Amino acid sequence: MKGGGFGLLGNIVIGIVGAVIGGYVFGLLGISAGGLIGAIITATVGAIILLFVVGLIKKA
Repeated sequence: MKGGGFGLLGNIVIGIVGAVIGGYVFGLLGISAGGLIGAIITATVGAIILLFVVGLIKKA
């Protein structure tokens, strides 16, 4: 059964790059998320954005 993920290393890279993207997007919007929970939310939003873009590129 084939999964839809990117493997362990790919998921780690997606998470790290997503955190950077999330920080950039939150900075553009003027949103300041502090603390551990804020960092987790920022990274999650960034990873969601990145996965959305990768999904669009893979479909093309």
